[in-house]
Amino acid sequence: MPQQEEVAPVIVEPHPEGGLQAWTVIFGASLAFCATFGFVNSYGVFQDYYQTTLLTESSSSTISLIGAIQLFFMYGFGPIVGRFYDAYGTSVMLPVGSVITVFSLMMVSLTQENKPYQLFLSQGILFGIGISLIFNPALAIASHWFKRKRAYAIGVVASGSAIGGVVYPIMLQRLIPQVGFGWAVRIAAFVTLVCLGIACLTIRTRLPLSRRVSMRGIIDFDGFRELDYLLTGIACFLVYYALFTPYFYIEVYANTEGVSQNVSNYLLPIINAWGLPSRIIPGLLADKFGALNVLVPCTIICGIIVLALWLTAHSAASIIVFASIYGFCIGAFVSLVPAHVANISPMDKFGARLGSIYLLVAVSTLVGTPTAGAFVKTLDQSHFNNLIIFTGVLILVGGALLAVSGFAAWWKKRNIKAQA
Repeated sequence: MPQQEEVAPVIVEPHPEGGLQAWTVIFGASLAFCATFGFVNSYGVFQDYYQTTLLTESSSSTISLIGAIQLFFMYGFGPIVGRFYDAYGTSVMLPVGSVITVFSLMMVSLTQENKPYQLFLSQGILFGIGISLIFNPALAIASHWFKRKRAYAIGVVASGSAIGGVVYPIMLQRLIPQVGFGWAVRIAAFVTLVCLGIACLTIRTRLPLSRRVSMRGIIDFDGFRELDYLLTGIACFLVYYALFTPYFYIEVYANTEGVSQNVSNYLLPIINAWGLPSRIIPGLLADKFGALNVLVPCTIICGIIVLALWLTAHSAASIIVFASIYGFCIGAFVSLVPAHVANISPMDKFGARLGSIYLLVAVSTLVGTPTAGAFVKTLDQSHFNNLIIFTGVLILVGGALLAVSGFAAWWKKRNIKAQA
């Protein structure tokens, strides 16, 4: 019998942990985050403009649902996109996602007055699908180039969303009065095209690709049989249910309180600007003290300041203070949840378990901001108070459940050691 040739194993070099090529990839990924998650973080500008000008016949809840659909696709398609990323890398998904994203914004610029279905299709569904093809690979690419410094690299990538959340709101608010809504969105689309074009040219995979797509084990529902993971899932659902409410409504709230337009226009950029250090500093602290030991205090502080500061904030200064602290603390929550899930999951099931968490997050973000909109059918202090209390309580309960999940994880490890 003829001897079969042995297939030489694929030799994977150690992670570079730096260097020009690695940091070029991270730079491109941060631009991808700037143009996707950063744009989503700017939806408060659209919420205010649609309520006051373009969709005056639609309710606040209906308008916020457009932004919620973006988040649903961004998080909900994560497990599926991740499988295609593992199989084929970024060479196809990034260009396709970029074309869909830019095209959707061009369609947004053509929206007619009081035609919300046009925005549901373009800015909600089409834009959401486009950014899902970019957001997830841009987040995962750091693992190809960094291992020891992975948390720091992911923090740098995620900081792009904070930069986009500062640039896009200011740009749109300045351009809409000068050139009109249509051309303002088109200019934003051209900026997005440049960012995503650079991302397509610079982002490269390094580790071997499977070249086959398997949907097996894409989501691990068995993890919910473990108390620490179940509590983490419930906590994430509750916090994300309320997380984006200030992003969507802080500007509307400030205008209701009579804050000058020159100040209210910058509240959303302030929240996002504080997201820049919150993507990096908490990650460094988590590497030293543990993800949960940073995650729980930041989440609980976030809930407290919603009830203590936002509920009593009636002046420009107090609203700015709230926006700053909230932006920092909630940014830490977003960036540290994957690290906590990794700590309580077997490594061979981490991707599936994070996908299960993000499936819950997709559902909660889809219904969260429309629920918030139902609280403010009338834009007055009384209705906003109900919204703020609802938001603060959900975040506080979520933080408390995260603390309990940490105790459950400790108890599980203790039992395992005792049985060993």
